This record gives sequence, C-alpha cells and structure tokens, in this order.
Amino acid sequence: MKAVCATDLSAASKATIENETCLACLGRIGIDEIHLVTVIPANVHAGMPGIDFEKRRRRALNEYRNVIESAGFEVDTHVVRGTPHRRINGVAETIGADLTIVGSRGRSPLENRVIGSTARNLARTTVVPLLVNRIERVADEPDVLRQHLFERMLFATDFSDNAQRAFDAFEYLKGATKEATLVHVQTPKDPDITEGSTPEGRLEELAQQLRSWGIETEFEIRQGDPAEEILAAERAHDTSSILVGSRGHSRLRRLLLGSVSEDLVAHASGNVFLVPPERMA
Repeated sequence: MKAVCATDLSAASKATIENETCLACLGRIGIDEIHLVTVIPANVHAGMPGIDFEKRRRRALNEYRNVIESAGFEVDTHVVRGTPHRRINGVAETIGADLTIVGSRGRSPLENRVIGSTARNLARTTVVPLLVNRIERVADEPDVLRQHLFERMLFATDFSDNAQRAFDAFEYLKGATKEATLVHVQTPKDPDITEGSTPEGRLEELAQQLRSWGIETEFEIRQGDPAEEILAAERAHDTSSILVGSRGHSRLRRLLLGSVSEDLVAHASGNVFLVPPERMA
C-alpha cells in the first residue's frame, strides 16, 4: 500500500513524519511505500533573489527520507508548485495512493494558516482516505497527540453507503486496532432504517464483524447534533482516531461537510480518518 505524506516542512509536520510509533502503525496497516510531498505556493516566485526554494525543500525532504527509509519503507519525494491541496490530491491520484496523511495543530487563533487550511481543504476534496494527524498546538518542538494512530478507533455511522465504505477500512486497520467504539447519532432527519432492522441491530452486526477480528468493540446511540455528539464520544472514550465517511445521506455535500466532517477535522482532540465516496467511473 502507498501513502502520500504532505509536509510544509514545519515543526508540526516534521513530528508527523519522524515519530517512530506513528511509522510503525502505518506499517501494521500495510503501508510499505511513502511519498513525501511539499508544495511551493504559487505566489512564491522562483526568481526571488537569494532564495532557491526548491533546493531547500529537497534538502529537507531528503532528511525525512533517511528517517523513513531506516524504518523500512520505500520512499519517494515530490517538490511541486501550486495550490497545496490540489497538488497533494494530484500526486495521490497519479501514484495510486491508498492514503493521504497531513499534520494539523487543530484549533488555534491562527488555524487558517499553512497546514491547518490545507488539512481542511483536503477534507473537502480528497479522493483517497485522509488521515489528519493531530499535533500539539503550543510547543516549540511539538509531538503528535496520539502516537498509536489506530489503536482505539471511534467509528461514526449514519448507515449510508459512504459510512459502510468507511467501515470497510477496518479490513486493513485491524492490524493496528485493539478497541473500537461504534456511534450512531439519531436526528429528526434520519432516513428510514430497512424494514425489520433497528439502529441497535445494525450496530451489533458491525460490532460482531470487528469482534471476529479480535477487536474489543462496543457501541452506543446518541441523540442531538451529529458533530457535537461524535466529539463528545471521542472525549468520553479517549480514542486515537475518529473514522468517518466524508459524505452521508445529505445530497448537499457542502452542508454535510460543514456540519460533520469539517467540524471533526477542525475540533477533534485526536486524529480524524476520513473516507471519501467511491469515485464515479
């Protein structure tokens, strides 16, 4: 499996790349090839006097390459120019990536800057599963907040096709997952459950699948605002990552992302693993 790891060469993104435990977790889910990508913004001109941006970035990526290769991965590096999230998505598509990884410091007065805005833009547009790796916000040398990326998973479902696609990610995550909590948030606008089925029954079916893989699993049903309740469940269970589909039953993609997926990326305490819908041929 291939992963794209996006970096702006900041201390925060360096923490994502050089953490030995995080690298080991990626190996456990089957990642064996990592592509490091850094984007020179389009408004940074190559001819600016005294600065060779591409050379400096390649030098920094080569330092990261040595760390990752020593952990047993094949590594390639890409220095590209343009809009960060578009170029990251472009590399992911070109190489046939199975996963994109981006670091984010999350909530802060400057959360629209650099990698923070890139993480949110990737959440809106990614065409492959996206792991937003949460980094310490206030630290000169920040570290990741959840080193065991997939050890304790919180899976949020509205029983949509995309939610099922997100659940299917456990087929490779199971190598690194020990515990899982399944959450469904009931709202007045919930679609009808298939006749003869209940939310409890659907969750129990999913839980039995995970238990058959040796994952200790529980589930709960909450009521209220989906994003708020999923974040409350994350706090209650101290999970490593939230796993969720990036689109649910709503036909208005922006509405869903604004109310659920994007809110999770912006406000979760730990990591967020977003799975997009299958692309139309």
